[in-house]
Amino acid sequence: MTAVAESPAVGEVTALTVTLKILRTNPEGTADHAAGESYWEEFQVEAHATDRVLDALHKVKWDQDGSLSFRRSCAHGVCGSDAMRINGRNRLACKTLLKDLNPARPITVEPIKGLPVEKDLIVDMEPFFASYREIMPFLMTTGAAPTRERLQSPEDRARFDDTTKCIMCAACTSSCPVFWTDGQYFGPQAIVGAHRFIFDSRDEGQWDRLEILNDKAGVWKCRTAFNCTEACPRGIEVTKAISEVKRALTSGEV
Repeated sequence: MTAVAESPAVGEVTALTVTLKILRTNPEGTADHAAGESYWEEFQVEAHATDRVLDALHKVKWDQDGSLSFRRSCAHGVCGSDAMRINGRNRLACKTLLKDLNPARPITVEPIKGLPVEKDLIVDMEPFFASYREIMPFLMTTGAAPTRERLQSPEDRARFDDTTKCIMCAACTSSCPVFWTDGQYFGPQAIVGAHRFIFDSRDEGQWDRLEILNDKAGVWKCRTAFNCTEACPRGIEVTKAISEVKRALTSGEV
């Protein structure tokens, strides 16, 4: 169905009828589909051009099919829970406006790739979090606990500022073709998480993390496709961070 735009009155936002084409999977099966079988289903939604894909999904769930399943929490691009493939690209549903997607054509919505699908747009995030835990994402220090804040210069802080922006949405990792095909690869986000501590002047576990990432499942699996950088909703230069970790390993300097 083609989206129909109504002429707005002065000060009003354009109204649209959009088609959402959603990839569905029900682990228990349906009357027409076997358990775990994936299939496409279309829904027509009345919306406004400035609505987000998340708003359209809410209208489907609340008004048309309550069985539609997806994750969302803050709805403001902070929690990262509603990452999904929208028109073939990893995005946050809460930050993607309908007007930016050519709503005259069906908008495809799928779960992110490379992680097991639990139901509809919900994937099992445990493999993703397991990789993150493995790189020890916490400050590692020795000696007695400090009696005051650990000071750091603006220059030292700037070395890892970019990778502190990660919201762990998995958009980067699930856009990586190596991650799709290699069940052992840590994935871009785990390396970004390690980068944040490797280059933190207050941390003393840099070489422990670098040793982990020097493994065959670590940074050397990266093929510099830049999919991860393009997918990041926070604008983190993911490929650059991975390159900096590689450079630290080859140079022996942090």
